[in-house]
Amino acid sequence: MMDILITAISQGLLWALMAIGVYLTYRILHIADLTAEGSFPLGAAISSSLIVQGFNAIVSTLIAGASGLAAGLITGLLYTKFKIPALISGILTMTALYSINLRLMGQANISLLGRETVFALFEDLGLASNLIPIAIGLVAVSIIIFILFLFFRTEIGYILRSTGDNEEMSRAQGVDTDKAKVMGIMIANSLIALSGALVAQNNGFADISMGVGTIVIGLASVTIGEVLFGNLSLAKRLMCVVLGSVVYRMIIALAINLNMNPNDLRLVTAVILAVVLTAPSLKDKLNKRAMGK
Repeated sequence: MMDILITAISQGLLWALMAIGVYLTYRILHIADLTAEGSFPLGAAISSSLIVQGFNAIVSTLIAGASGLAAGLITGLLYTKFKIPALISGILTMTALYSINLRLMGQANISLLGRETVFALFEDLGLASNLIPIAIGLVAVSIIIFILFLFFRTEIGYILRSTGDNEEMSRAQGVDTDKAKVMGIMIANSLIALSGALVAQNNGFADISMGVGTIVIGLASVTIGEVLFGNLSLAKRLMCVVLGSVVYRMIIALAINLNMNPNDLRLVTAVILAVVLTAPSLKDKLNKRAMGK
């Protein structure tokens, strides 16, 4: 049971970077961006391809994260400059990325067994092999949350937040909201691609279909964190997203431990998300009824 718990925590931390990216578009900008389904495997494809060719794992991972900026830029430009709805813009980029990822990988999947991944580089620290992903995940999410905390306290960060909160008011103040949206989508997809790179290296392979359901997993992590830990300051909300990702992975691990058919995990994810999304409204109704009595 302890091994299952450790695996769930490590997976939750690595996927948390993706969940933070989804949070930026879904909660900060209030944009439904499906680019995540393409940028997640993009990060995996680029990092894995570079590692197989002998590139340094850390450099490969950073390049993979940077590739997400390009994916986000395409979606952002389709949405803001060509006035294509955000949902369709994301779908267009996601669809194009499927072919691009396949081109980058040269095949449907790449094995990283025996390769010098980020996790292999940290084996000399003396940590148990199953604790290395947790250590790397904690370091990664801590750095990202700290950077985002500082970023959102800058003028550009405030502009990005105000664009999501009240776009018309921001425009009235002379803010170029289109640039803010593009920047936000780029940052979000960079984090998602970075998550894809780390997950692929931890799993020991990159697969062309590993992005399927990414947006649902991200939304589940975000909503679980919000429902369980409430409405807090931005930095604490980001930490709650991380905790939500870990809790989600624990729920999935529990389902697997109960001998649930792996083919039903997508159904379980959808049910979890539906329950979590309806929980706040149900809670409000129950509180109103209690006050009425």
